[in-house]
Amino acid sequence: MKKIFNVGNRVMNTYVYHTSSGYVMVDTGYRHSLKSVEEKLKKFNISLMEIKYLFLTHAHDDHAGFLNELLIKNKELKVIMSAKAMPTLKRGHNPFNGACSGFVALIFCRLMAIFGNADHRFPRIEDKHDNRLIIINDKNKSELEDLLQGKILFTPGHTEDSISLKKDNIIFCGDAAMNGFPSIKRVIIWIEDKEQFEQSWNVLIAEDAEMIYPAHGKPFNKNDLIRFKNTIKRIKMYLLKTER
Repeated sequence: MKKIFNVGNRVMNTYVYHTSSGYVMVDTGYRHSLKSVEEKLKKFNISLMEIKYLFLTHAHDDHAGFLNELLIKNKELKVIMSAKAMPTLKRGHNPFNGACSGFVALIFCRLMAIFGNADHRFPRIEDKHDNRLIIINDKNKSELEDLLQGKILFTPGHTEDSISLKKDNIIFCGDAAMNGFPSIKRVIIWIEDKEQFEQSWNVLIAEDAEMIYPAHGKPFNKNDLIRFKNTIKRIKMYLLKTER
């Protein structure tokens, strides 16, 4: 397996790997973090212009925050994404469908609001970039997997547009799982559909992969999903009051 570079930060992982088509970036980061990502790319002797594809696991502000800026700076970049991500990208604002996956998650979300990160807004994707947004469908999925040198997995639950990417013996899962505070037993802190979220864990478990690379927290062994899967049914969801 080729080396995986993490050019993100302590809050958000932004993974980059090389293919015969060029470099692939998995998700961006918050809107003001492009400069930091560029600096880290340089440390690995990678130019921003060498990133040919952005695999967007879902359209949230920490995953698509500097995507519009990235499209402006790197005019050759193309984005591979779910069709269900488009409305959020055009709105530039996270939807608030769903709830917090436990009381600790609720407290964490409230603390985020106190520290000024309650709106979850990001620069919307300008219409002029539409021809560079590649929507995954039944006809092009195999071709896109060849470009990515990986297998595209549909893993909704955290959001309806959530997708993952299996590369060799690892899976980039976005927010289909999490490994770090305030996550409990690898469960992400926000879930739109708990039943879908559990089914997506079944999808991840069924793949012949060893490690899960989440967007938040350190990589972990896939066996953790098997060990903690039954806890999903017992999760008590807490609604978060927001002004939409």
